[in-house]
Amino acid sequence: MIGYLTQDYSLINAFQAHPFGRTRKRDNVANRVFKMAPKLSDYFRDGEIIASKGTLDRPISGLVMDSRRAVPGNLFFALPGLRTDGTSFIDEAIDRGAVAVVTSKLPLHAPAKVTFIQVADPRATLARVSQRYYHFPDRDMTVIGVTGTNGKTTVTHLLKHFLNHDQRVGLIGTINYDLGVRTVPSYKTTPESLDIYGMLAQMRDNGCRHAVMEVSSHGIDQQRVLGMQFGAAVFTNLTRDHLDYHKSLEAYFEVKTRLFTGKTGAEPKLAVVNLDDPYGEKLAGVIPEGVRAVTYGENPKAQVRAEAVSLNFKNTTFKLVWPQGEMQVDSPLIGRYNVSNLLAAVATAWALGRDPIVFLARLRAFKGVAGRMERIEEGQPFNVLVDYAHTDDALKNALGMLRAITPGRLIVVFGCGGNRDRAKRPLMVKAVQQVADIAFATADNPRSEPLAQIFSDMKTGVTAPEKITWIDDRRRAISLALDMAKPGDCLLIAGKGHESYQEFADTVIPFDDRQVVRELIGIKSLKTS
Repeated sequence: MIGYLTQDYSLINAFQAHPFGRTRKRDNVANRVFKMAPKLSDYFRDGEIIASKGTLDRPISGLVMDSRRAVPGNLFFALPGLRTDGTSFIDEAIDRGAVAVVTSKLPLHAPAKVTFIQVADPRATLARVSQRYYHFPDRDMTVIGVTGTNGKTTVTHLLKHFLNHDQRVGLIGTINYDLGVRTVPSYKTTPESLDIYGMLAQMRDNGCRHAVMEVSSHGIDQQRVLGMQFGAAVFTNLTRDHLDYHKSLEAYFEVKTRLFTGKTGAEPKLAVVNLDDPYGEKLAGVIPEGVRAVTYGENPKAQVRAEAVSLNFKNTTFKLVWPQGEMQVDSPLIGRYNVSNLLAAVATAWALGRDPIVFLARLRAFKGVAGRMERIEEGQPFNVLVDYAHTDDALKNALGMLRAITPGRLIVVFGCGGNRDRAKRPLMVKAVQQVADIAFATADNPRSEPLAQIFSDMKTGVTAPEKITWIDDRRRAISLALDMAKPGDCLLIAGKGHESYQEFADTVIPFDDRQVVRELIGIKSLKTS
Protein backbone atom coordinates (compact mmCIF):
# COMPACT_ATOMS: atom_id res chain seq x y z
CA MET A 1 0.00 0.00 0.00
CA ILE A 2 1.37 3.36 -1.01
CA GLY A 3 2.82 5.36 1.86
CA TYR A 4 3.16 2.74 4.57
CA LEU A 5 3.58 -0.67 2.91
CA THR A 6 6.47 -1.57 0.63
CA GLN A 7 5.98 -3.51 -2.60
CA ASP A 8 8.23 -5.80 -4.62
CA TYR A 9 8.35 -3.75 -7.80
CA SER A 10 10.57 -6.20 -9.66
CA LEU A 11 7.96 -8.89 -9.04
CA ILE A 12 5.11 -6.59 -10.11
CA ASN A 13 7.07 -5.76 -13.28
CA ALA A 14 7.41 -9.46 -14.05
CA PHE A 15 3.61 -9.71 -14.08
CA GLN A 16 3.13 -6.78 -16.47
CA ALA A 17 0.93 -7.63 -19.45
CA HIS A 18 2.62 -8.10 -22.81
CA PRO A 19 1.64 -5.99 -25.84
CA PHE A 20 -1.19 -7.38 -27.95
CA GLY A 21 -0.45 -8.80 -31.38
CA ARG A 22 3.04 -10.06 -30.66
CA THR A 23 4.47 -12.42 -28.09
CA ARG A 24 7.36 -10.87 -26.20
CA LYS A 25 9.59 -13.01 -24.05
CA ARG A 26 10.39 -11.76 -20.60
CA ASP A 27 13.99 -10.80 -20.09
CA ASN A 28 16.10 -13.24 -18.09
CA VAL A 29 15.85 -11.25 -14.86
CA ALA A 30 12.06 -10.95 -15.07
CA ASN A 31 11.84 -14.64 -15.89
CA ARG A 32 13.82 -15.60 -12.80
CA VAL A 33 11.76 -13.25 -10.62
CA PHE A 34 8.50 -14.66 -12.00
CA LYS A 35 9.60 -18.25 -11.36
CA MET A 36 10.43 -17.35 -7.76
CA ALA A 37 7.06 -15.69 -7.14
CA PRO A 38 4.96 -17.17 -4.31
CA LYS A 39 1.94 -19.22 -5.35
CA LEU A 40 -1.63 -19.21 -4.13
CA SER A 41 -1.31 -22.75 -2.83
CA ASP A 42 1.46 -21.60 -0.45
CA TYR A 43 -0.98 -19.55 1.63
CA PHE A 44 -4.08 -21.69 2.07
CA ARG A 45 -4.46 -24.60 4.45
CA ASP A 46 -6.65 -27.68 4.27
CA GLY A 47 -10.28 -26.89 4.97
CA GLU A 48 -10.03 -23.13 4.35
CA ILE A 49 -11.20 -23.26 0.74
CA ILE A 50 -14.85 -24.16 0.14
CA ALA A 51 -14.58 -24.16 -3.66
CA SER A 52 -12.43 -22.64 -6.39
CA LYS A 53 -12.37 -21.87 -10.10
CA GLY A 54 -9.01 -21.81 -11.78
CA THR A 55 -5.62 -23.09 -10.74
CA LEU A 56 -4.19 -22.71 -7.23
CA ASP A 57 -0.74 -23.17 -8.73
CA ARG A 58 -0.87 -19.54 -9.88
CA PRO A 59 1.98 -17.17 -8.92
CA ILE A 60 1.03 -13.88 -7.24
CA SER A 61 2.85 -10.60 -6.72
CA GLY A 62 1.18 -9.59 -3.44
CA LEU A 63 -2.07 -9.10 -1.54
CA VAL A 64 -4.59 -6.28 -1.83
CA MET A 65 -8.02 -5.48 -0.38
CA ASP A 66 -8.59 -2.12 -2.09
CA SER A 67 -9.32 -2.48 -5.81
CA ARG A 68 -7.88 1.00 -6.45
CA ARG A 69 -4.49 -0.23 -5.28
CA ALA A 70 -4.45 -3.47 -7.21
CA VAL A 71 -1.38 -4.01 -9.40
CA PRO A 72 -0.45 -6.79 -11.84
CA GLY A 73 -0.27 -10.21 -10.19
CA ASN A 74 -2.20 -9.33 -7.01
CA LEU A 75 -4.51 -11.55 -4.99
CA PHE A 76 -7.60 -9.41 -4.28
CA PHE A 77 -9.74 -9.95 -1.18
CA ALA A 78 -13.37 -8.94 -1.71
CA LEU A 79 -14.31 -8.05 1.87
CA PRO A 80 -17.83 -7.48 3.17
CA GLY A 81 -18.38 -3.99 4.58
CA LEU A 82 -20.87 -1.95 6.56
CA ARG A 83 -21.48 0.43 3.65
CA THR A 84 -20.09 -1.32 0.55
CA ASP A 85 -19.36 -4.90 -0.46
CA GLY A 86 -15.97 -5.80 -1.88
CA THR A 87 -17.57 -8.02 -4.53
CA SER A 88 -18.72 -4.84 -6.28
CA PHE A 89 -15.08 -4.00 -7.00
CA ILE A 90 -13.86 -7.36 -8.33
CA ASP A 91 -14.00 -6.24 -11.96
CA GLU A 92 -11.97 -3.12 -11.19
CA ALA A 93 -9.33 -5.17 -9.38
CA ILE A 94 -9.09 -7.55 -12.35
CA ASP A 95 -8.86 -4.65 -14.79
CA ARG A 96 -5.91 -3.35 -12.78
CA GLY A 97 -4.14 -6.69 -13.00
CA ALA A 98 -5.36 -8.90 -10.13
CA VAL A 99 -4.93 -12.57 -11.09
CA ALA A 100 -6.86 -14.14 -8.18
CA VAL A 101 -9.83 -13.23 -6.00
CA VAL A 102 -10.94 -14.40 -2.55
CA THR A 103 -14.69 -14.07 -2.05
CA SER A 104 -17.56 -15.57 -0.09
CA LYS A 105 -19.43 -16.51 -3.26
CA LEU A 106 -18.10 -17.72 -6.62
CA PRO A 107 -19.33 -15.87 -9.70
CA LEU A 108 -21.39 -17.78 -12.26
CA HIS A 109 -19.14 -16.72 -15.11
CA ALA A 110 -15.56 -16.30 -13.96
CA PRO A 111 -12.88 -14.98 -16.35
CA ALA A 112 -10.63 -17.84 -17.41
CA LYS A 113 -7.47 -15.87 -16.69
CA VAL A 114 -8.39 -15.33 -13.02
CA THR A 115 -8.54 -17.81 -10.12
CA PHE A 116 -11.53 -17.43 -7.80
CA ILE A 117 -11.41 -18.86 -4.26
CA GLN A 118 -14.55 -19.20 -2.14
CA VAL A 119 -14.11 -19.07 1.64
CA ALA A 120 -16.52 -18.93 4.57
CA ASP A 121 -15.14 -15.64 5.95
CA PRO A 122 -12.99 -13.44 3.69
CA ARG A 123 -11.89 -11.23 6.64
CA ALA A 124 -10.64 -14.19 8.64
CA THR A 125 -8.92 -15.56 5.55
CA LEU A 126 -7.27 -12.19 4.90
CA ALA A 127 -5.77 -12.23 8.40
CA ARG A 128 -4.50 -15.82 8.10
CA VAL A 129 -3.09 -15.35 4.60
CA SER A 130 -1.48 -11.98 5.49
CA GLN A 131 0.25 -13.54 8.48
CA ARG A 132 1.66 -16.33 6.30
CA TYR A 133 2.57 -14.04 3.41
CA TYR A 134 4.68 -11.83 5.69
CA HIS A 135 6.23 -14.86 7.42
CA PHE A 136 4.68 -14.45 10.88
CA PRO A 137 6.36 -11.18 11.95
CA ASP A 138 4.42 -11.28 15.24
CA ARG A 139 6.45 -14.34 16.24
CA ASP A 140 9.77 -12.66 15.58
CA MET A 141 9.26 -9.87 18.12
CA THR A 142 7.24 -9.04 21.20
CA VAL A 143 3.96 -7.45 20.17
CA ILE A 144 2.14 -5.54 22.92
CA GLY A 145 -1.55 -4.84 22.34
CA VAL A 146 -3.28 -2.14 24.41
CA THR A 147 -7.07 -2.07 24.50
CA GLY A 148 -9.70 -0.13 26.46
CA THR A 149 -12.00 2.84 25.97
CA ASN A 150 -9.55 5.51 27.12
CA GLY A 151 -5.78 5.76 27.49
CA LYS A 152 -4.62 3.49 24.66
CA THR A 153 -2.61 6.17 22.87
CA THR A 154 -0.85 7.47 25.98
CA VAL A 155 -0.03 3.96 27.23
CA THR A 156 1.43 2.85 23.88
CA HIS A 157 3.58 5.97 23.62
CA LEU A 158 4.82 5.55 27.20
CA LEU A 159 5.68 1.91 26.51
CA LYS A 160 7.56 2.85 23.37
CA HIS A 161 9.47 5.48 25.36
CA PHE A 162 10.37 3.03 28.13
CA LEU A 163 11.32 0.10 25.88
CA ASN A 164 13.13 2.19 23.27
CA HIS A 165 16.16 2.73 25.48
CA ASP A 166 18.26 -0.14 24.14
CA GLN A 167 16.07 -1.65 21.40
CA ARG A 168 14.18 -0.20 18.47
CA VAL A 169 10.40 -0.25 19.05
CA GLY A 170 7.66 0.05 16.43
CA LEU A 171 4.22 1.53 17.03
CA ILE A 172 0.77 1.28 15.44
CA GLY A 173 -1.85 3.67 16.78
CA THR A 174 -4.24 6.56 16.44
CA ILE A 175 -1.66 9.28 15.73
CA ASN A 176 0.98 7.57 13.58
CA TYR A 177 2.70 4.35 12.55
CA ASP A 178 6.37 4.11 13.52
CA LEU A 179 7.92 1.43 11.30
CA GLY A 180 11.38 1.53 12.83
CA VAL A 181 13.19 3.76 10.36
CA ARG A 182 10.30 5.96 9.24
CA THR A 183 7.08 7.28 10.70
CA VAL A 184 3.92 7.83 8.64
CA PRO A 185 0.54 9.36 9.60
CA SER A 186 -2.13 7.00 10.88
CA TYR A 187 -5.34 6.45 8.95
CA LYS A 188 -7.00 4.10 11.45
CA THR A 189 -6.31 3.20 15.10
CA THR A 190 -6.19 -0.53 14.35
CA PRO A 191 -5.68 -1.02 10.60
CA GLU A 192 -6.82 -4.02 8.56
CA SER A 193 -4.91 -7.24 9.12
CA LEU A 194 -3.07 -6.97 5.80
CA ASP A 195 -1.72 -3.56 6.80
CA ILE A 196 -0.85 -4.69 10.33
CA TYR A 197 1.17 -7.72 9.26
CA GLY A 198 2.82 -5.74 6.48
CA MET A 199 3.89 -3.02 8.90
CA LEU A 200 5.05 -5.54 11.51
CA ALA A 201 7.18 -7.17 8.81
CA GLN A 202 8.78 -3.80 8.05
CA MET A 203 9.44 -3.25 11.76
CA ARG A 204 11.06 -6.68 12.02
CA ASP A 205 13.21 -6.08 8.93
CA ASN A 206 14.16 -2.63 10.27
CA GLY A 207 15.51 -4.11 13.48
CA CYS A 208 12.57 -3.70 15.86
CA ARG A 209 12.32 -6.30 18.59
CA HIS A 210 9.18 -4.86 20.17
CA ALA A 211 6.01 -3.41 18.67
CA VAL A 212 3.27 -1.66 20.62
CA MET A 213 -0.15 -1.21 19.11
CA GLU A 214 -3.56 0.14 20.01
CA VAL A 215 -6.20 -2.55 19.61
CA SER A 216 -9.71 -1.15 19.17
CA SER A 217 -12.92 -3.08 19.75
CA HIS A 218 -13.70 -2.73 16.04
CA GLY A 219 -10.29 -4.19 15.24
CA ILE A 220 -10.98 -7.20 17.44
CA ASP A 221 -14.54 -7.76 16.25
CA GLN A 222 -13.60 -7.41 12.57
CA GLN A 223 -10.78 -9.93 12.98
CA ARG A 224 -7.97 -7.51 12.15
CA VAL A 225 -5.77 -9.12 14.84
CA LEU A 226 -6.96 -12.69 14.24
CA GLY A 227 -4.22 -15.21 14.96
CA MET A 228 -1.74 -12.63 16.21
CA GLN A 229 0.63 -13.73 18.94
CA PHE A 230 0.70 -11.00 21.57
CA GLY A 231 3.59 -10.99 23.99
CA ALA A 232 1.38 -8.86 26.22
CA ALA A 233 -2.23 -7.66 26.18
CA VAL A 234 -3.07 -4.58 28.28
CA PHE A 235 -6.53 -3.50 29.48
CA THR A 236 -6.96 0.16 30.50
CA ASN A 237 -10.69 0.60 31.24
CA LEU A 238 -14.15 0.29 29.77
CA THR A 239 -16.79 3.02 29.65
CA ARG A 240 -19.65 3.85 27.33
CA ASP A 241 -18.46 4.23 23.73
CA HIS A 242 -19.12 2.71 20.29
CA LEU A 243 -22.54 1.46 21.36
CA ASP A 244 -23.85 2.38 17.93
CA TYR A 245 -21.77 -0.62 16.84
CA HIS A 246 -21.77 -2.95 19.86
CA LYS A 247 -25.33 -2.15 21.07
CA SER A 248 -24.60 -2.75 24.78
CA LEU A 249 -21.78 -2.34 27.30
CA GLU A 250 -21.76 -6.09 27.95
CA ALA A 251 -21.36 -6.84 24.25
CA TYR A 252 -18.60 -4.19 24.08
CA PHE A 253 -16.84 -5.81 27.04
CA GLU A 254 -17.19 -9.30 25.54
CA VAL A 255 -15.34 -8.13 22.45
CA LYS A 256 -12.52 -6.69 24.56
CA THR A 257 -12.14 -9.93 26.54
CA ARG A 258 -11.39 -11.87 23.35
CA LEU A 259 -7.92 -10.35 23.27
CA PHE A 260 -7.17 -11.96 26.65
CA THR A 261 -8.94 -15.32 26.42
CA GLY A 262 -7.61 -16.64 23.13
CA LYS A 263 -10.80 -16.00 21.15
CA THR A 264 -8.78 -13.97 18.65
CA GLY A 265 -6.98 -17.18 17.75
CA ALA A 266 -4.06 -17.09 20.20
CA GLU A 267 -3.78 -16.44 23.93
CA PRO A 268 -1.39 -13.64 24.94
CA LYS A 269 1.63 -14.65 26.98
CA LEU A 270 0.94 -11.85 29.47
CA ALA A 271 -2.24 -10.03 30.54
CA VAL A 272 -1.93 -6.63 32.26
CA VAL A 273 -5.21 -5.48 33.81
CA ASN A 274 -6.43 -2.31 35.56
CA LEU A 275 -7.81 -3.37 38.93
CA ASP A 276 -9.33 0.08 39.59
CA ASP A 277 -11.84 -0.42 36.78
CA PRO A 278 -14.93 -2.58 37.51
CA TYR A 279 -14.61 -4.28 34.14
CA GLY A 280 -10.91 -4.77 34.82
CA GLU A 281 -11.76 -6.63 38.01
CA LYS A 282 -14.21 -8.73 36.04
CA LEU A 283 -11.63 -9.39 33.31
CA ALA A 284 -8.99 -10.43 35.85
CA GLY A 285 -11.28 -13.28 36.88
CA VAL A 286 -11.46 -14.83 33.41
CA ILE A 287 -7.79 -14.77 32.38
CA PRO A 288 -6.89 -18.34 31.25
CA GLU A 289 -4.58 -20.37 33.49
CA GLY A 290 -1.80 -20.46 30.92
CA VAL A 291 -1.61 -16.66 30.71
CA ARG A 292 0.48 -14.75 33.26
CA ALA A 293 -1.72 -12.06 34.84
CA VAL A 294 -0.38 -8.79 36.26
CA THR A 295 -2.65 -6.19 37.87
CA TYR A 296 -2.12 -2.46 38.38
CA GLY A 297 -3.95 0.51 39.91
CA GLU A 298 -4.41 2.34 43.18
CA ASN A 299 -6.30 -0.68 44.48
CA PRO A 300 -4.35 -2.14 47.46
CA LYS A 301 -4.65 -5.59 45.84
CA ALA A 302 -2.86 -4.46 42.65
CA GLN A 303 0.63 -5.89 42.12
CA VAL A 304 1.88 -2.62 40.63
CA ARG A 305 0.23 0.31 42.38
CA ALA A 306 0.40 4.01 43.17
CA GLU A 307 0.11 5.37 46.71
CA ALA A 308 -0.02 8.91 48.12
CA VAL A 309 -0.90 10.54 44.79
CA SER A 310 -0.47 14.33 44.61
CA LEU A 311 -1.83 16.35 41.66
CA ASN A 312 -1.17 19.84 40.32
CA PHE A 313 -0.86 21.70 37.00
CA LYS A 314 2.89 21.15 36.67
CA ASN A 315 3.36 17.50 37.58
CA THR A 316 2.03 14.47 39.44
CA THR A 317 3.86 12.68 42.23
CA PHE A 318 3.20 9.34 43.92
CA LYS A 319 4.89 6.37 45.50
CA LEU A 320 5.21 3.45 43.10
CA VAL A 321 5.06 0.00 44.68
CA TRP A 322 5.76 -3.29 42.90
CA PRO A 323 6.61 -6.80 44.19
CA GLN A 324 10.36 -6.19 44.27
CA GLY A 325 10.47 -2.62 45.52
CA GLU A 326 9.15 0.91 45.70
CA MET A 327 10.21 4.41 44.63
CA GLN A 328 8.97 7.99 44.41
CA VAL A 329 7.76 9.03 40.95
CA ASP A 330 7.62 12.59 39.65
CA SER A 331 5.61 12.51 36.41
CA PRO A 332 5.24 15.37 33.90
CA LEU A 333 1.80 13.98 33.00
CA ILE A 334 -1.05 15.70 34.82
CA GLY A 335 -4.31 14.12 35.95
CA ARG A 336 -5.30 11.06 37.92
CA TYR A 337 -6.14 9.10 34.78
CA ASN A 338 -2.55 9.65 33.66
CA VAL A 339 -1.47 7.95 36.88
CA SER A 340 -3.47 4.96 35.63
CA ASN A 341 -1.93 5.23 32.15
CA LEU A 342 1.56 5.42 33.62
CA LEU A 343 0.89 2.42 35.87
CA ALA A 344 -0.27 0.41 32.85
CA ALA A 345 2.99 1.12 31.03
CA VAL A 346 5.11 0.51 34.14
CA ALA A 347 3.36 -2.79 34.94
CA THR A 348 3.83 -4.01 31.37
CA ALA A 349 7.48 -3.03 31.09
CA TRP A 350 8.20 -4.55 34.53
CA ALA A 351 6.39 -7.79 33.60
CA LEU A 352 8.49 -7.98 30.44
CA GLY A 353 11.63 -7.98 32.58
CA ARG A 354 12.57 -4.31 32.76
CA ASP A 355 13.64 -2.59 36.00
CA PRO A 356 11.32 0.32 36.94
CA ILE A 357 14.18 2.18 38.58
CA VAL A 358 16.05 2.14 35.26
CA PHE A 359 13.30 2.93 32.77
CA LEU A 360 11.49 5.48 34.97
CA ALA A 361 14.66 7.56 34.99
CA ARG A 362 13.65 8.43 31.43
CA LEU A 363 10.15 9.62 32.38
CA ARG A 364 11.09 13.31 32.68
CA ALA A 365 12.21 13.20 29.04
CA PHE A 366 8.79 12.02 27.90
CA LYS A 367 7.33 14.83 25.79
CA GLY A 368 3.73 13.74 26.15
CA VAL A 369 1.32 12.74 23.41
CA ALA A 370 -0.08 15.10 20.79
CA GLY A 371 -3.59 16.21 21.68
CA ARG A 372 -3.65 14.43 25.02
CA MET A 373 -4.04 17.15 27.68
CA GLU A 374 -1.65 19.19 25.53
CA ARG A 375 -0.94 22.61 27.01
CA ILE A 376 -0.94 25.59 24.64
CA GLU A 377 1.44 28.29 25.84
CA GLU A 378 1.32 31.55 23.90
CA GLY A 379 1.84 33.97 26.77
CA GLN A 380 -1.84 34.10 27.75
CA PRO A 381 -2.61 34.65 31.48
CA PHE A 382 -4.74 31.49 31.76
CA ASN A 383 -4.33 27.78 31.01
CA VAL A 384 -5.44 26.33 27.67
CA LEU A 385 -5.40 22.58 27.10
CA VAL A 386 -6.43 20.48 24.10
CA ASP A 387 -7.57 16.93 24.75
CA TYR A 388 -9.10 14.00 22.85
CA ALA A 389 -11.80 13.33 25.49
CA HIS A 390 -14.95 12.45 23.55
CA THR A 391 -16.98 10.28 25.92
CA ASP A 392 -18.88 11.24 29.06
CA ASP A 393 -16.43 9.32 31.26
CA ALA A 394 -13.36 10.86 29.60
CA LEU A 395 -14.86 14.35 29.94
CA LYS A 396 -15.78 13.73 33.57
CA ASN A 397 -12.24 12.57 34.36
CA ALA A 398 -10.55 15.40 32.47
CA LEU A 399 -12.75 18.14 33.90
CA GLY A 400 -12.69 16.68 37.41
CA MET A 401 -8.91 16.73 37.38
CA LEU A 402 -8.76 20.30 36.05
CA ARG A 403 -11.39 21.47 38.54
CA ALA A 404 -9.24 20.30 41.45
CA ILE A 405 -6.22 22.34 40.33
CA THR A 406 -7.86 25.42 38.76
CA PRO A 407 -8.16 28.47 41.05
CA GLY A 408 -10.50 30.31 38.68
CA ARG A 409 -13.29 29.23 36.36
CA LEU A 410 -13.29 26.09 34.25
CA ILE A 411 -14.40 26.69 30.64
CA VAL A 412 -14.88 23.94 28.07
CA VAL A 413 -15.46 23.75 24.32
CA PHE A 414 -16.80 20.37 23.17
CA GLY A 415 -19.11 18.61 20.74
CA CYS A 416 -20.47 15.19 19.78
CA GLY A 417 -19.50 13.34 16.62
CA GLY A 418 -22.05 12.68 13.88
CA ASN A 419 -23.15 9.18 12.84
CA ARG A 420 -22.09 7.79 16.20
CA ASP A 421 -23.81 6.61 19.40
CA ARG A 422 -26.63 9.14 19.92
CA ALA A 423 -27.40 7.92 23.45
CA LYS A 424 -24.07 9.18 24.82
CA ARG A 425 -24.70 12.78 23.74
CA PRO A 426 -26.88 13.87 26.68
CA LEU A 427 -24.51 12.02 29.02
CA MET A 428 -21.59 14.08 27.71
CA VAL A 429 -23.54 17.29 28.28
CA LYS A 430 -24.43 16.23 31.83
CA ALA A 431 -20.79 15.41 32.56
CA VAL A 432 -19.73 18.86 31.35
CA GLN A 433 -22.45 20.70 33.25
CA GLN A 434 -21.68 18.90 36.49
CA VAL A 435 -18.10 20.21 36.57
CA ALA A 436 -17.51 23.13 34.20
CA ASP A 437 -18.50 26.71 34.98
CA ILE A 438 -19.05 27.68 31.35
CA ALA A 439 -19.48 25.48 28.27
CA PHE A 440 -19.59 26.07 24.52
CA ALA A 441 -21.20 23.23 22.58
CA THR A 442 -20.14 23.12 18.94
CA ALA A 443 -19.35 20.93 15.92
CA ASP A 444 -17.04 17.93 16.29
CA ASN A 445 -16.88 15.94 13.04
CA PRO A 446 -20.63 16.06 12.27
CA ARG A 447 -20.06 13.87 9.20
CA SER A 448 -23.33 13.32 7.31
CA GLU A 449 -25.60 14.04 10.28
CA PRO A 450 -27.23 17.50 10.56
CA LEU A 451 -25.70 19.52 13.37
CA ALA A 452 -29.23 20.51 14.42
CA GLN A 453 -30.00 16.85 15.12
CA ILE A 454 -26.78 16.43 17.13
CA PHE A 455 -27.57 19.54 19.17
CA SER A 456 -31.13 18.33 19.72
CA ASP A 457 -29.87 15.07 21.21
CA MET A 458 -27.32 16.91 23.35
CA LYS A 459 -29.90 19.36 24.72
CA THR A 460 -31.80 16.56 26.46
CA GLY A 461 -28.86 16.41 28.88
CA VAL A 462 -28.87 20.11 29.78
CA THR A 463 -29.22 20.74 33.50
CA ALA A 464 -28.13 24.40 33.65
CA PRO A 465 -29.03 26.17 30.37
CA GLU A 466 -27.52 29.45 31.53
CA LYS A 467 -24.07 27.79 31.62
CA ILE A 468 -23.99 26.46 28.04
CA THR A 469 -23.91 28.28 24.69
CA TRP A 470 -24.60 26.61 21.34
CA ILE A 471 -22.30 27.69 18.49
CA ASP A 472 -22.35 25.96 15.10
CA ASP A 473 -18.86 27.04 14.04
CA ARG A 474 -16.07 25.46 16.08
CA ARG A 475 -13.56 28.25 15.42
CA ARG A 476 -16.12 30.81 16.59
CA ALA A 477 -16.79 28.77 19.73
CA ILE A 478 -13.07 28.66 20.57
CA SER A 479 -12.77 32.40 19.92
CA LEU A 480 -15.65 33.21 22.29
CA ALA A 481 -14.19 30.93 24.97
CA LEU A 482 -10.83 32.70 24.72
CA ASP A 483 -12.56 36.07 25.00
CA MET A 484 -14.24 34.93 28.20
CA ALA A 485 -11.15 33.47 29.88
CA LYS A 486 -9.48 35.54 32.61
CA PRO A 487 -6.28 35.13 34.66
CA GLY A 488 -6.52 31.99 36.80
CA ASP A 489 -9.12 30.36 34.54
CA CYS A 490 -8.61 27.13 32.60
CA LEU A 491 -9.98 26.47 29.10
CA LEU A 492 -10.29 22.88 27.91
CA ILE A 493 -10.94 22.27 24.21
CA ALA A 494 -12.11 18.69 24.06
CA GLY A 495 -12.98 16.06 21.50
CA LYS A 496 -10.52 16.30 18.64
CA GLY A 497 -7.12 16.26 20.30
CA HIS A 498 -4.44 15.58 17.69
CA GLU A 499 -6.85 15.61 14.73
CA SER A 500 -6.03 18.14 12.03
CA TYR A 501 -9.35 18.07 10.21
CA GLN A 502 -13.10 18.54 10.55
CA GLU A 503 -15.21 15.87 8.87
CA PHE A 504 -18.44 16.80 7.12
CA ALA A 505 -20.85 14.83 4.91
CA ASP A 506 -18.97 15.01 1.64
CA THR A 507 -15.74 16.73 2.55
CA VAL A 508 -12.92 16.98 5.05
CA ILE A 509 -11.51 20.42 5.82
CA PRO A 510 -8.27 21.33 7.63
CA PHE A 511 -8.94 22.12 11.29
CA ASP A 512 -6.51 21.70 14.17
CA ASP A 513 -7.70 22.93 17.59
CA ARG A 514 -4.12 23.63 18.65
CA GLN A 515 -3.31 25.70 15.59
CA VAL A 516 -6.62 27.57 15.80
CA VAL A 517 -5.96 28.48 19.45
CA ARG A 518 -2.49 29.79 18.64
CA GLU A 519 -3.79 31.84 15.71
CA LEU A 520 -6.64 33.33 17.75
CA ILE A 521 -4.42 34.20 20.72
CA GLY A 522 -2.03 35.93 18.31
CA ILE A 523 -4.83 37.91 16.68
CA LYS A 524 -6.41 38.87 20.00
CA SER A 525 -3.09 39.99 21.48
CA LEU A 526 -2.59 42.24 18.44
CA LYS A 527 -6.02 43.73 19.00
CA THR A 528 -5.30 44.57 22.63
CA SER A 529 -1.77 45.91 22.10
